[in-house]
Amino acid sequence: MGKKFALNIFYNLAIILSIFGLVWCYNNAKYLPAGFLVGTTACLFYFKYQLTKDIRKGFKEKDQK
Repeated sequence: MGKKFALNIFYNLAIILSIFGLVWCYNNAKYLPAGFLVGTTACLFYFKYQLTKDIRKGFKEKDQK
């Protein structure tokens, strides 16, 4: 379970850095890297959502035992 929490922290940091990168790209009119960062951020949100579902499922199974 500890690995999943560490992965969750990594996803949070990566999302924050992607958002800062998006702001920087927008302010400097770098639209191609901004598009890449939008895709990266969306992918990270999807993975974080899947991980959160998996963690919740693990807690529910643990409580039933």
